[in-house]
Amino acid sequence: MRGFWSLVVVALSAGLAGAEDWPQWLGPKRDGVWRDTGLVEKFPKGGPKQVWKETVGVGYAGPAVAGGKLFVPDFVPGGKLPGSGFAKGKFAGTERVLCLNATTGKELWKIEYPVEYTMSYPAGPRCTPAVDGDIVYTLGAMGHLKALKVADGKEVWAKDFMKDYGAGLPVWGFSCHPLVDGDKLICVVGGTNDRLVVAFDKKTGKELWASQSCLGDFGYCPPMIYEFGGKRQLIVWHTRAVVGLDPNTGKRLWRVDFEAKAALTAPTPRKVGTDKLFVTSFYNGSMLLKVGADSAEVVWKSKARGETPDLTTDLSSIMSTPWVDGDHIYGVCSYGQLRCIEAATGKRVWDTMKATRGARTPAKIAESTDPDDKERWSLAFIVPHGDRYFLFNEQGDLIIAKLTPKGYEEIDRAHIIEPTNTMAGRGRLVVWMHPAFADKKIYVHNDKELICVSLEK
Repeated sequence: MRGFWSLVVVALSAGLAGAEDWPQWLGPKRDGVWRDTGLVEKFPKGGPKQVWKETVGVGYAGPAVAGGKLFVPDFVPGGKLPGSGFAKGKFAGTERVLCLNATTGKELWKIEYPVEYTMSYPAGPRCTPAVDGDIVYTLGAMGHLKALKVADGKEVWAKDFMKDYGAGLPVWGFSCHPLVDGDKLICVVGGTNDRLVVAFDKKTGKELWASQSCLGDFGYCPPMIYEFGGKRQLIVWHTRAVVGLDPNTGKRLWRVDFEAKAALTAPTPRKVGTDKLFVTSFYNGSMLLKVGADSAEVVWKSKARGETPDLTTDLSSIMSTPWVDGDHIYGVCSYGQLRCIEAATGKRVWDTMKATRGARTPAKIAESTDPDDKERWSLAFIVPHGDRYFLFNEQGDLIIAKLTPKGYEEIDRAHIIEPTNTMAGRGRLVVWMHPAFADKKIYVHNDKELICVSLEK
């Protein structure tokens, strides 16, 4: 929906460091929560202050911020290969990892390596780096995993998922954000012969264990660790099933089949309460599982009859990760509606199309202000902060809002960066990457520039 929910499009990250860092996908605790204090209640007149701006290449990967440094992967196209098109084709170029001073934007170091993109949407890396101590881990769109020294970018060890593990290239490239767990780096590699998921020694790259298989495109979902039934469990959602693994050995604890149409398993699974797990997909809708120490069963599953808003029933997210708040789940649905559903039943409580019917949206978001206008694959990243939320949308707007079972309440909105990516089609420009929220600032990029914006009170 080009009107209201081009309004809301970006948020989530987690992790490995202090409250002011954002060192991996979904932030310090890998839960997407921003815990900084002393932030603005509303934006100042004219919008929040831009601290710095630097040129970057193209890419979907959000930055990571840790120890005063910012890490972001990008892609510099070198030319189109024969017989290719941009939305689906072959491009030669260079993938890079940039390290910048998070305070000034000054480049500290960069590494680069040649790639040939043969996936759909060949517009840069997808995965947020993971910073752990003196090493930063990056995963490129063609499956190049690198462990780099934080100090200078020197390569510690590296893997090539397709060459080393016989992995097939996912349609939209390698997108599963790596996970640091103790002395391990856990990755969804996609390898053959029970090597779908691999745990590496994070210091040396030595394989510690490998587990599971998935025929064909294995999907795009990041591995997550939650505790169920008194056990820490590694949750892996691939295109055939959701599985729980022992993170120390890779042994499978349980499996629930869930065939994901078009391999769309991008949204991060969320724990609900003490014993539930929630997943959502664009075509399939949602599913809630009850998980024990060694088993899992379906509590409810979507009755969606199609992808359009009139045919979806609960939540059918394309990329953005939902947020669980007690008994309710908030997320962005198939055509851009922000929805609230009951966690226990999947029943829809409200969505923005119904909530705004008959009225205009609070501000012009794109070309349309019609609340009933809708845009396929429109998305928003949702980052909770205290009793409110920061939402960054695909049109480059940062929004402060409250989400409750009673509805959506917008507090303020500011346009902070221009959308430049053409992959959404039909002439629609978007910015599809998750910002980093660190040190009272937001760090976000499009396909031309990376900016730092202060949100300090």
